[in-house]
Amino acid sequence: MKIYTKTGDTGETSLFGGGRVSKSADRIEAYGTVDELNAVLGLARACNLSEKAQQMLHLIQQDLFVLGADLATPMDAKVAIPRVESPHFNKIESWIDELEDDLEPLKYFILPGGTQGASTLHIARTVCRRAERRVISAKVSNPISDECVIYLNRLSDFLFVLSRYENHKAGISEAKWKA
Repeated sequence: MKIYTKTGDTGETSLFGGGRVSKSADRIEAYGTVDELNAVLGLARACNLSEKAQQMLHLIQQDLFVLGADLATPMDAKVAIPRVESPHFNKIESWIDELEDDLEPLKYFILPGGTQGASTLHIARTVCRRAERRVISAKVSNPISDECVIYLNRLSDFLFVLSRYENHKAGISEAKWKA
């Protein structure tokens, strides 16, 4: 399979299941930002994270391909694809609870930072929030499931908690925000 098709040379791309849209369409911006998030998570995984984090992020990266396909496929497409569903974000909620068991309750705002891995997870969290905003914008003119937004909302919370967990495991103190 060739990596270049030349079909996008006019500024349009194909949706999965049919139809062509501008590469600047809200839907394309949404799943493009999800792809960016996946790449940042790949970078985070290259930063000496704990084995627990590695395993969780590997599964998240798999889920992000499901999310990208969901966003790239109109709801009325006749092609069957996996869609984001509640088990995807229920898993994340259970991981948040598990990680928080090892952490002190948060009573103040913290500054992003710490280890290289934790800092990269903070960047991933901000990209995740942007992806969430892009999906919400795309929902204005495209039927997109609520589960896609819920998933990204939970994922950004998870990435925040995971960054705290990684700093905790490394013995790095959290830097408090001072007003």
